[in-house]
Amino acid sequence: MIETIFNRTVAISLIVFVVLSSMVLFVVALLIWMATVLFDRRLVILHRFTCFWAYLYLWIFPAWSVSVEGREKIDRDKTYIMVSNHQSLVDILVVFSLFTHFKWVSKNEVFRIPLIGWNMVLNRYVGLVRGEQGSIIKMYEECDSHLQQGSSIYMFPEGTRSPTGQLRDFKEGAFVLAKKHQLPILTLAINGSRDALPKKSLNFHGRHHMIITVLGEIPYSDFAETPVKELAYLVRDKISQHVVPN
Repeated sequence: MIETIFNRTVAISLIVFVVLSSMVLFVVALLIWMATVLFDRRLVILHRFTCFWAYLYLWIFPAWSVSVEGREKIDRDKTYIMVSNHQSLVDILVVFSLFTHFKWVSKNEVFRIPLIGWNMVLNRYVGLVRGEQGSIIKMYEECDSHLQQGSSIYMFPEGTRSPTGQLRDFKEGAFVLAKKHQLPILTLAINGSRDALPKKSLNFHGRHHMIITVLGEIPYSDFAETPVKELAYLVRDKISQHVVPN
């Protein structure tokens, strides 16, 4: 009983801190956007601030920690299609700790979250309504535009969080983009986040160390002749080999 009360108190305290800090940080983000939007076409500066905003919660919350392995494998002069497994909402904070430039593809409802979602709109991240053909077409168009400008695209090909940690089948969107634009695929594996914040839970679940591992890029030449479905399977298999089973 005492443990339950403690866990809920910690969770509520963190949520309150996120809300209050977001009020301030969104104003800063808006000012950065206003000051840079005319000359920073890709919104690199705003995205870098957003990385700081996200990483702040990992840094300030002692029960969660994150480390990045293989950061040196990211070539910041390249445009990638970036893909990883997806276990928890915390994955978003973990990915931002890479402090590299990209545009998220995320569910449309996330953009409606006050402050945090508004910042996603400022960053011109890409929204998607699952299963809605018109939204899928618009998502591809927006991703095409970002990629042509030199911004990488980050997707969770599973489409939603895995409640068990076992990788779901990968959807084809990321791989369609990689083949269309003849871009390398940057593969990453996330471990340790599922138990930190399990699906359908906002409670506190103790101390957790999370690791994001940059596995490296798959050059376009390696999959130029590979069908999209097969490519999705091969990339899923590569990432799954680095996801620690529960």
